[in-house]
Amino acid sequence: MAGGAAQRGAELLAFERFRDSSTQPLIYGYGPRSLRDMREREFGRLAGTVYLDHAGATLFPRSQLTSFTNDLMENVYGNPHSQNISSKLTHDTVEHVRYRILEHFRTSAEDYSVIFTSGSTAALKLVAEAFPWVSPGLESSGSRFCYLTDSHTSVVGMRNVTTAMNITSIPVRPEDMCVAETRGTAASDPDCQLPHLFCYPAQSNFSGTRYPLSWIGEVKAGRMCPVSAPGKWFVLLDAASYVSTSPLDLSLHQADFVPLSFYKIFGFPTGLGALLVNNRVAPLLRKTYFGGGTAAAYLAGEDFYIPRQSVAERFEDGTISFLDVIALKHGFDALERLTGGMENIKQHTFTLAQYTYTALSALRYPNGAPVVRIYSDSEFSSPEVQGPVINFNVLDHSGNIIGYSQVDKMASLYNIHVRTGCFCNTGACQRHLGISDAMVKKHLQAGHVCGDDVDLIDGHPTGSVRISFGYMSTLEDAQAFLRFIIAMQLHQCDDQPLSQITPGEAGAPPESEAQDAVPATMDGYSSSPQEDAPTDTGLSNDLPTPVAAVGLHPPLLMASRPQQTPSEKAAGALDGRLGPHVITNLYLYPIKSCAAFEVTEWPVGSQGLLYDRSWMVVNHNGVCLSQKQEPRLCLIQPIIDLQQKIMVIKAKGMEPIEVPLEENGERTQVCQSKVCADRVNTYNCGEKVSSWLSKFFGHPCQLLKQSSNFQRSAKKRGKDQSAGSTATLSLVNEAQYLLINTSSVLELQQQLKARWLSTGLTSREEV
Repeated sequence: MAGGAAQRGAELLAFERFRDSSTQPLIYGYGPRSLRDMREREFGRLAGTVYLDHAGATLFPRSQLTSFTNDLMENVYGNPHSQNISSKLTHDTVEHVRYRILEHFRTSAEDYSVIFTSGSTAALKLVAEAFPWVSPGLESSGSRFCYLTDSHTSVVGMRNVTTAMNITSIPVRPEDMCVAETRGTAASDPDCQLPHLFCYPAQSNFSGTRYPLSWIGEVKAGRMCPVSAPGKWFVLLDAASYVSTSPLDLSLHQADFVPLSFYKIFGFPTGLGALLVNNRVAPLLRKTYFGGGTAAAYLAGEDFYIPRQSVAERFEDGTISFLDVIALKHGFDALERLTGGMENIKQHTFTLAQYTYTALSALRYPNGAPVVRIYSDSEFSSPEVQGPVINFNVLDHSGNIIGYSQVDKMASLYNIHVRTGCFCNTGACQRHLGISDAMVKKHLQAGHVCGDDVDLIDGHPTGSVRISFGYMSTLEDAQAFLRFIIAMQLHQCDDQPLSQITPGEAGAPPESEAQDAVPATMDGYSSSPQEDAPTDTGLSNDLPTPVAAVGLHPPLLMASRPQQTPSEKAAGALDGRLGPHVITNLYLYPIKSCAAFEVTEWPVGSQGLLYDRSWMVVNHNGVCLSQKQEPRLCLIQPIIDLQQKIMVIKAKGMEPIEVPLEENGERTQVCQSKVCADRVNTYNCGEKVSSWLSKFFGHPCQLLKQSSNFQRSAKKRGKDQSAGSTATLSLVNEAQYLLINTSSVLELQQQLKARWLSTGLTSREEV
């Protein structure tokens, strides 16, 4: 492992020390091309963001989109199936892109054909349906479909197609392939042409492990067989993850089928992929359905159909997404111009991954226990065996796994974007996390499904955390992530000050969030971020002061709190008495994620406190904003006047604006929105308040209110919960009321104060 001996504690490994101790040359950046300038010029939208999910989708540069847009504005591209001038331009441009794709993979049209699909998944489905499978019979044992267990869901899903044809599907473990010798040679008959298919990924999308490309030739030649079966082996190389950061030379490694998705390479366009088919195999493929553009001739009244000769034209049903195909040209141009090519990207991203792996695996608690458990089949020794992907789980000081959902939420507070779960690769997830088949079924019975946030069941993890680097990733991204892990896990175990992240930097947490701050606190101490907070922490300087309720009408049902002095509140909290629970403070948040509105008594409606989280701020796409995306939401102060039936919204530097509490039924247009995966009916509160919010935030925003005649039900928490007992919700996350214990508030304040004092600062202004 590069990087030398692991250091104990929370010290961040210096990149210079890591580089000096490496046994091999390390390449960071792109030579004379300034990585910092590239980030500022091409990826300015990443300012303050640490994006580490490039294996999920990489990001497009500004110049790529600008160049593509200019192309569309300056040229007329028609349907390529027509014969007019604009259609000919489209056809010729698309064909040029096909050649560019083959050139990128160091091959040509003599050896491979490019079939455009909607993505890698569609390409895999095409192979499953068109491969010349032979069902078992009296004179044949039938074809075999073999796939590496460390494969994407879309590869494993091919077996449902083969099963329908009575084809045997066989999962093959990586360790079995690594020790495979010439098992199939002895049983093979040189005259037997029974077709079998073996699928494996060039790079695991789970761990970043890179499997030998030499397997392609070995399996096709019969020198290395997934299973012992007479016949001829074909190889599908799933290259979707691999080619995002590495060159692939198909002149050397001539796989029969290569599916890929272009957004993994360029970030744009999405929804476009391709299947590269070896021309020697193409004549064997069978097709049932035929769509527009694929027929040389056919009859509507008779079963007569002649396909086109070209492989691409035969399998591209209907009109391809030709504008997206044209966008690929600009993707290739931008990638070459910014980086100099895929080999440079391969070296740069591996250097970042190797450094992060070395630093991450070296982190220790004071008792010597590791901070993370990394799931990998390599020691990150070379980009030939490991891609720029790190998969891990965070541990506590006793070695217990901290659920990935908790890590993901904490990372979001630091504006660090990671991926969690099993990453559509159950086989690798089971292998690395020790999850048996029975446990997978048990987890399903417990309510866990792929993609949810159920991260621990009976103390056992259901998934993990994955970070991955792209060509525009920087050392600052890696170090911000490492500082986040240190801050999250080690500061509570070490009295020594840690490397601090300045608020506002990439990887720094935003201001305290109000979205689900509790509307009530218990046991005699205020949880308001504005009230009773120690002044020397600097935490309350810029936050608005809660405003007492005004103009209350006597309601049918009232929530209220007893009046206590601050000293009584503190005394009740600190002396440890276990008396009756007392609600000491009431807060509602009229606008989701904005500042609190404190009251002494308040009407209670069917959805909880009246008007609590009845409004939300959405972006130009209608997506609800939280402080994770827009921290300045906490500076928006709503005040409700029940007598005048208005909500007054205030913010520093802005004139107050009024919004009616209820909609005008005749003029209101209902629109559908989404909150916490639930569909809700809302209405727009008008252009005036939208302009006000847009001016304050500096980008287009709107204020929506939940429709009064729409009911949203809370999710059931237990099997015995009847439908009649389900609460109705406003725009809250999951509950009508939220309570927080005084002791928790005090502990949080003490930790915050200690954190600020450890930096030697007395107020936030000194940062």
